[in-house]
Amino acid sequence: MHDIRTITFDLDDTLWAIGPVIRRAEERLREWLVAHYPGVAGSLLPDEVAKIRTAVLAENADRAHDLTFLRREVISRIGRSAGYDVDTEAAFQVFDDARNDLELFPDVRPALGSLKARFRLIALTNGNANLEKIGIREYFDGHVSAQTAGAAKPAPSIFQAAVLAGGAATENTLHVGDHPSMDIHGARAAGLRAAWINRNGDEWPQDLARPDAVVRNLLELDELLMQR
Repeated sequence: MHDIRTITFDLDDTLWAIGPVIRRAEERLREWLVAHYPGVAGSLLPDEVAKIRTAVLAENADRAHDLTFLRREVISRIGRSAGYDVDTEAAFQVFDDARNDLELFPDVRPALGSLKARFRLIALTNGNANLEKIGIREYFDGHVSAQTAGAAKPAPSIFQAAVLAGGAATENTLHVGDHPSMDIHGARAAGLRAAWINRNGDEWPQDLARPDAVVRNLLELDELLMQR
């Protein structure tokens, strides 16, 4: 944990809880679709949506990392299944606005503000969060997503893209995330240091090598890095 110059941050479930956000965004999308295209109601049943998603993934395995593309394609096919040519861009905007309407964990802003003064900070995510809409773009020097990198965590290439964006050597870059495999194991396999943010008191998987540090929140991480 010595000589850290850049910190890369996972976003979903590291800076905010993503489950409730996605459920609310999908509900708003369903409401919008039914209001504008009433006949899609049957295609929005959970089993039908699951079938469409499975088909889209199977036919676009090379774009499985691009969640925005996949979401738009699913919306389009839901419409076509009911005989509609859905305005996919407008529909996705409804989802995207709700997806980025979220509540940060209380430690996030004060910790990022403190860390920003001492390190370069890079957002590194498999998702499609919009930092401007969320209101945290000011804390980050760069933003690398699976869509822009062409690969999703835990692929080494997305971590390498984040290292390049941060400007420090791989061994001087620390990745912070909540997922033991995608974030911590992936980062360490790519040569980065890794800190596990364990907000829920979970047990570390015994089949994975331990992270360089374990913290309960970002304020603990900030304090730890002040001591190094």
